[in-house]
Amino acid sequence: MYKVVIGLEVHCELETKTKNFSFAPNSFSDISNDQVSAVDLGLPGILPLANKQAVYDSILTSLALNCKIPDEVIFDRKNYFYPDLPKGYQITQNTKPMGVDGYLDILVNDKIKRIYIHDLHLEEDTASLEHYPKYSLIDYNRSGVPLMEIVTTPCISSADEAVAFLEELKDIFLYLGVSRARSDLGQMRCDVNISLMDEDAKELGTKVEMKNINAFNNVRLAIEYEIKRQSKLLDEGKKVVQETRRIAEDGKTYSMREKVDALDYKYFIEPNIPSTPITDELLNEIKAKLPELKMERYNKYINEYKIDKESTLTIIKNKDIADYFEKVISNGADIDIAVNLMTTSILSTLNKTETTIDELFIRENMLSDLVKLVSQNKLSLDASKKLLYEAIKEKISPIEIFNKNNLDQISDKDELLNIIRDLMKDDKMVLEYINNDNKGAINYFIGKVMKSTNRRANPNMSKDIIISELERMKNNG
Repeated sequence: MYKVVIGLEVHCELETKTKNFSFAPNSFSDISNDQVSAVDLGLPGILPLANKQAVYDSILTSLALNCKIPDEVIFDRKNYFYPDLPKGYQITQNTKPMGVDGYLDILVNDKIKRIYIHDLHLEEDTASLEHYPKYSLIDYNRSGVPLMEIVTTPCISSADEAVAFLEELKDIFLYLGVSRARSDLGQMRCDVNISLMDEDAKELGTKVEMKNINAFNNVRLAIEYEIKRQSKLLDEGKKVVQETRRIAEDGKTYSMREKVDALDYKYFIEPNIPSTPITDELLNEIKAKLPELKMERYNKYINEYKIDKESTLTIIKNKDIADYFEKVISNGADIDIAVNLMTTSILSTLNKTETTIDELFIRENMLSDLVKLVSQNKLSLDASKKLLYEAIKEKISPIEIFNKNNLDQISDKDELLNIIRDLMKDDKMVLEYINNDNKGAINYFIGKVMKSTNRRANPNMSKDIIISELERMKNNG
């Protein structure tokens, strides 16, 4: 067995109105070279201008990743030649990244694992290349799009940890509102660096790099395949070649080029963009925008609210849904009942109608009032779900429907006892229980009670009375 060592370089395109250093629009387009400026094309005499919102969002993300923030914003030139880089250099950060020495706690197989962040830097994306059998085309629409790169330390030890980190990171982007992080549009992608070493070894093994993987599932496949491939080579006494590989549709990785030494990019500070101080006032302003993040809510829901793990993960997956839920219970609604209605009726409605929580007719105060009816035994949980669906369909407040149709739950013991005794008269299921101990009679009579009362009967109280009556008649012959 070998120790697996993985480091990730995650790229995320920011959701700003314009590009990082030009006024060209930053939006997806199916038309090639449709959203391009002279700056994006690297034409002579261009002067880039840093995007303030991109800087804000990068610092905000750095804070969410528990990074140390520099005292000033500085951009650098990374010099290399490639067809998708029109200027012959990329404006990025090397001297003082937006954040350094951070971490992100993730949940893997019911355990918390801390992933350490080496740095987060802001740069411009490259153009995209389309390859054909005899030629290649360049689309400059992506050129200059603000791009955060988050580099981990080599502290990840499995495909499970890598994917969990990427999923958690994506949720942070969504929680912060800095990116939609859609892999299908190339808005989130990553490079995977992986090496194997003996358990007792002190030096890392030979690193293999896999670049620009979009789908999380492909990250998993690439890592799992590389572990098997490199293990086999080491078992046979062969050396792992330092190279760049790609993941193919068959789930296997294939060599693209060998990589002996790191390129010398000859970094130097970008002369056309002056440094900008990050004042305490600016930092406090950005900190004020930092929401309660997913892992913080996870700990709160589990430890403080005593919500089960599955329901917790369902609710906190989406920030807007978590915000909605917390407003519901902040009005004094019972947490367990609110969780039940959220994870069933509310989320199923959103999925079926393909709407967001913000578009839902039922607002937080309406759901809170409905939950209170259930907790006060004025409405059964089952009846509340039916009422909720009706309210959503008719776009009428649940309380209004409740009052209009006199749906107050019957919780008076004597009233329920009279109803149950009337239903049991001359019913053969009574004899089935008495003579054959048929427990199905209990659910049978519960169904009859709910039907006869238009589901207004308190189900738990009805069940207790039904069992008590059946036992009484059985003992009395």
